[in-house]
Amino acid sequence: MSPFTGSAARTERWRHLRVDLTDGVATVTLERPEKLNALTFGAYADLRDLLAELSRERAVRALVLAGEGRGFCSGGDVDEIIGATLSMDTAQLLDFNRMTGQVVRVVRECPFPVVAAIHGVAAGAGAVLALAADFRVADPTARFAFLFTRVGLSGGDMGAAYLLPRVVGLGHATRLLMLGDPVRAPEAERIGLISELAEEGRADEAARSLARRLSEGPALAYAQTKALLTAELDMPLAAAVELDASTQALLMTGEDYAEFHAAFTAKRPPKWRGR
Repeated sequence: MSPFTGSAARTERWRHLRVDLTDGVATVTLERPEKLNALTFGAYADLRDLLAELSRERAVRALVLAGEGRGFCSGGDVDEIIGATLSMDTAQLLDFNRMTGQVVRVVRECPFPVVAAIHGVAAGAGAVLALAADFRVADPTARFAFLFTRVGLSGGDMGAAYLLPRVVGLGHATRLLMLGDPVRAPEAERIGLISELAEEGRADEAARSLARRLSEGPALAYAQTKALLTAELDMPLAAAVELDASTQALLMTGEDYAEFHAAFTAKRPPKWRGR
């Protein structure tokens, strides 16, 4: 994303999220524990705008997405969203669904790794938020459920039909999106939906540990790797290897590449600058 900004000032307070930035690691916590962090219209909009803002600032090198209380996120709030959408016209419904998709896009397109810390339920939109992250760190209480068909809607919501087959394969994705059955941590790990299984109650801690490791690494290399993973999903091989070649040629002119050689020669750890 472009680092250039207009006249708007940096947002100091987010109404629907708790945001902490320490040593290059942003921790974004969904903060409705009494509702299992069910998402509202405002929460979707805040996530969309926050990640876009953090992407422009370039102060974040890794981000942890977590949920307060007993679970990660139970999806869209039944009363505040599903109830409200019943009275919307088609144009309003399209605006809403486009906004939810924009949240997934900004998670995938932001230039830093996103680590989802999952305990308890990750259902509906919450499951897709976790799916969109680069890493999913979960404890044994985690359970994923893509519930969209259970409410009479397509299982392909917020990009789920695009992302899930690429993470777990078409067969598992078909079962999960069609039936909406919950997937508990052991199975989620077996089919590749979980990146790391933490001890019970330690998912947030393990996610922060991974985020710190990422924040101390070569940020530009991570950003380009993330961009290529997304861009090359639908490319033919010839286009993918050409994009790889162009990307590597540019990174070879960067400070981090030269720093690795200097550190290797001096037998010391590299000091990554993200440039």
